[in-house]
Amino acid sequence: MRKKKKLPVVYKPFGFVLGWASGALAGLTFQAMWKAIRHEEDAPDALDKERTWREVLLAAAVQGAIFAVVRSAVDRAGAKAIERTTGVWPESEKGKGRD
Repeated sequence: MRKKKKLPVVYKPFGFVLGWASGALAGLTFQAMWKAIRHEEDAPDALDKERTWREVLLAAAVQGAIFAVVRSAVDRAGAKAIERTTGVWPESEKGKGRD
């Protein structure tokens, strides 16, 4: 049985930076998408009394979908880059996944 290689400690800060970058990228993507869909600068806030339920929930659904896709794409690209440079795939700890 082959012994599993341990991932270098370097991955933790790298993963943190990737998480921060994916959040920022998702936010920018959502703003651009909302502007294209609704021709408005800002998405509705849940506490904005002038907005309807439909507007608020549509904005939340679009934002959530974009965030999940961007985060997954950035995480996957980061894992591939770590594997290429270290030869080890960064596996999540059992039962401690983010999703």
